[in-house]
Amino acid sequence: MAQMELRPHQVEAVDNVVRILGVPPGGRMPPEGLRTQVIAATGSGKTLIGAESAHRLSARRVLVLVPTLDLLTQMAGAWRRAGRSGAMVGVCSLRAEESQGLPCTTDPDELVAWLSGLETVTVFATYASVGLGVLQRAHAAGLGVWSLMVVDEAHRTSGDGLKPWATVHDQAQLPAERRLYMTATARVWEAEGERPRLVASMEDGSPVFGPVAYKLTLSEAIGRGIVAPYQVLCLDIRDPDLYAALATEATGSDAVRGARLAAVQSGLMHAAVKERFRRVLSFHSRVTEAEAMAVSVPAVAARLAEDDPDTYPPADQVWSDWLYGEHAPGHRRQVLDEFASDFLGGVEYKGRNVRAELRVLSSVRVLGEGVDTAECDAVLFSDARGSMVDIVQMVGRALRLNPNHGKLATLVVPVFLGPGEDPNELLTSDAYTALSKILGALRAHDAETIEALADPRLRNSRPAADDDRGEDELADGEDEGDVDRAAARVSERAAGVLRFSEERDPAALTRFVQLRVIDPEGAYWLRGIEAATRWLRETGSTELRVPYTYVTPEEWVSAGSHPLGVWTADQRRYYVAGTLEASRVRALEKLGMVWSVHASAWDAGLEVARSYAAVHGHFLPPTGAVWGSRGANGTGGGAGSMPIGVWAKNQRAAARKAAENAVRRAAGETHISYAGELSEARQEALAEIDPGWCPAWDVSWQRAYRLALTHTKAGGAFPTGTGELVVQGEDLGTWITAQRAGWNDLMPAQQYLLKTLGIEPPEEGEIVVPVRRSQDERWNANIAAAQQFHAREGHLRPARKHIEVVDSEPVKLGAFLDNSRRRAAKLSPERRATLDELGMRW
Repeated sequence: MAQMELRPHQVEAVDNVVRILGVPPGGRMPPEGLRTQVIAATGSGKTLIGAESAHRLSARRVLVLVPTLDLLTQMAGAWRRAGRSGAMVGVCSLRAEESQGLPCTTDPDELVAWLSGLETVTVFATYASVGLGVLQRAHAAGLGVWSLMVVDEAHRTSGDGLKPWATVHDQAQLPAERRLYMTATARVWEAEGERPRLVASMEDGSPVFGPVAYKLTLSEAIGRGIVAPYQVLCLDIRDPDLYAALATEATGSDAVRGARLAAVQSGLMHAAVKERFRRVLSFHSRVTEAEAMAVSVPAVAARLAEDDPDTYPPADQVWSDWLYGEHAPGHRRQVLDEFASDFLGGVEYKGRNVRAELRVLSSVRVLGEGVDTAECDAVLFSDARGSMVDIVQMVGRALRLNPNHGKLATLVVPVFLGPGEDPNELLTSDAYTALSKILGALRAHDAETIEALADPRLRNSRPAADDDRGEDELADGEDEGDVDRAAARVSERAAGVLRFSEERDPAALTRFVQLRVIDPEGAYWLRGIEAATRWLRETGSTELRVPYTYVTPEEWVSAGSHPLGVWTADQRRYYVAGTLEASRVRALEKLGMVWSVHASAWDAGLEVARSYAAVHGHFLPPTGAVWGSRGANGTGGGAGSMPIGVWAKNQRAAARKAAENAVRRAAGETHISYAGELSEARQEALAEIDPGWCPAWDVSWQRAYRLALTHTKAGGAFPTGTGELVVQGEDLGTWITAQRAGWNDLMPAQQYLLKTLGIEPPEEGEIVVPVRRSQDERWNANIAAAQQFHAREGHLRPARKHIEVVDSEPVKLGAFLDNSRRRAAKLSPERRATLDELGMRW
């Protein structure tokens, strides 16, 4: 199949991706694989960039991860049209009649069987398949390494969104030679509320996402004619019926919600006539409101047409319907096809071409995340409830208009003004909460234009006429002066971005954008510093060690009622993640910031885990490991130490139980207790210390691999025999020989990791015999079992036939102790002392 022709910006993006993800010098992939990012405006063709990158990289086995079922089938079709050959498979819950010919499964064993023997294959999977562990279990069952993993809408795997999808980045669970992360919104701020926060952040050059191969901002895409310009149209609503409902009913009552919806519909009809909208997508956070919108639009249209037939279209030429996530894909496709048509369908219109003057399609979380629908004229945000990531996606849907025919993407936002309310009270009025969220979401797509709205020189005006320059013309012949001209064009475009039904004071608008859209996080930071300073003064403390639940007293005036405990915890989290600005680090350290706080036994264990990892280069301690305060020899085994090996083993068991129970709950099983599970927050905290702390295979294997990796990164050569290189008690020569001898018993991911170290399977005819354990190795294994038993039970008196399992290996502990008693006279003083420390009864 012929390749699709790329536009100039796509050619540049693909060239850069191939340069970064190409085979490195020496031909050996690094253990963590190669990683890069493409950050490009919504509607600029990232899907084609991903498909062409796979072609140029000659990627045989490709995994494409997407957030929704609709996007999965759309993506598969787009890759096929882009020229991708070979088999295609979906990992999702779609049935055969819903998947548009794409074979789909959620059975790990079936997936492994389907892919077996395929030379070229592309698998399209939802993030849910990762959350449910389908792909991870398939790899554990023998699924091979991916040549390329393409992560679409990748911001959902970062920041606060990282927790459910962290496995996407983990080589041990989803091994891939290359990862390509793609998004339109690398940074997303949640600005409203008492606690502004960074909910998504893909830092350039981070070890997780890699360097940015290509970046195309929305402003640049608009200027180059790649996507349509946009405007935000605010419907100022002053509705007597709504005021009457609010006077007698609660805010959330059916009467008030109905009155609000009717007011929005009237405002939308008026705007549609004035702005010449013919297709409108309406986003809602509740299913009931989306359905009510669809049901009542015809009635409102009939009333308006009867009152003013010269202005409003006849009701029988106004169409409405609704969609939500539980509708079958076939029904969604049928509704979307009708929405796309210029003429009304249905049996009542059979044989007649009746033009649809207005179509309104209401939806609840079903038409975001890059899913293509027919070109619409406007998107109505009936409310802005829900997460900031969801709102960002809905805004992205609104911006995906084709720039042909002078299209202007319009985002319609209702502003419910109170009786007699001054429209210029933007800073304090709740009427503008939705608008501030929408502008904050737009800022994630187009920071330049939204931040330019804070320029006091701008006025509430219509956009300037387009200069008709296309993508190629702008790109050619740029010089230093182009930068200033580009900035001027951004400011010019910003002047017409925000429109209201009623005029606003430009100075009030500037303050609104600055303080409620751009600077809430900055204000939150400064208020936190003020509160922290006051807390230190009031408590007399020299360290900023604030309890998590602490909120400052109201009488502290400007610093009052501030969630200082949460604020300090946020700063620690940003510090650990490496996203806290250096100036803020210095400011906090001047106040005596304690970056790590022992708040509980968990925190104490976590701190010991950090200390262990800092010294050893990993957090994969043997079960018998003890660590904590430093002893006389400088190690971590002094007085006050804790059995960190047992603690780590317990955390892994709890994490695995959480994963198993998540699969059971997703399968519909109910009444599953959360007791004994490790929370997502705690799993994330351990993953920050060592992403491979809870491997899919034995911890002892992972520990030896990490030690071998560290050795090779330091320039060391592998030993050729046993006893030549012992690191942290691990004989790497013996371990390497054992891996080659048992190569066919390893998982594909383990084989891939070994190959990245230069450890290859035996050649044809070569016989590799594993080295038998030495006497010292057997002694150490038995002592580790004794230490594990003692740490758990508090004594060393197991039954004669007791077997202790250490790092998945059974140890006959009872027999070992019995033999040690019989051979006590032959034991060295050091070995007797080791057993004495554990309370050995001779």
